Amino acid sequence: MNAIISGDIVASTTLSELELQRLAEEMNTLFEQLSRKYNPGESVGFWARLIKGDYIECYVEDPRNSLRIALLVKTAIKKFAVEKAADAEQQKKRDLFRKYGVRIAIGVGSMRTVDIGRGILDGEAIYLSGRKLDDQKSSNKEKVVIKNTLFFEVDNEPLKEQGTVLLELLDVLLNNATARQCEVVHLKMLGLSELEIADQLGIRQASVNQHSTAVGWNAIEHALAYFERLNF
Repeated sequence: MNAIISGDIVASTTLSELELQRLAEEMNTLFEQLSRKYNPGESVGFWARLIKGDYIECYVEDPRNSLRIALLVKTAIKKFAVEKAADAEQQKKRDLFRKYGVRIAIGVGSMRTVDIGRGILDGEAIYLSGRKLDDQKSSNKEKVVIKNTLFFEVDNEPLKEQGTVLLELLDVLLNNATARQCEVVHLKMLGLSELEIADQLGIRQASVNQHSTAVGWNAIEHALAYFERLNF
């Protein structure tokens, strides 16, 4: 089995053209980092693309890596800085972007076609993730109602229940996290130490530890370790 991560950036229409360009650059940088990590040889362990500036699609060969990658995408978008809107109504929509960042669905299943050269992905996993994400879109575009942003789909009920419980708990932690807390979590998931993070962000190591504790890093780390031990 493989995994497909489908992502829909929340309230992307409120971002300026320059902000969308900057966000695309940051996402492509992340995709390059993940490609180097998960594609050590000629086989494709990871591949991702950003479609029309607000839709993300990632192929993950080993499903056990899918949650970590999904959270790296989530925190990369939530830590992204946007300017304050000129009017209150527009600011409300921008606040949705700041709070939620992106809706993500992980679909796990077989893939009939993985043609990276031509950008063709076809199979059960992509249908599961795509349909789950489509189910979350509001039919009324003027009113966006968001309850959850992390979803897990697999044609195996016990496995689906395990994954869903984990993602629902992580959803609460990350949706309540600040941009700085997400930045710290993001860098920790990339393997940086607290001292390295402090140097990179220009803050004290004690501040990094405070942000880490406040967002519930230990719980996130344990959830990732548990997910990576699931029997796919």
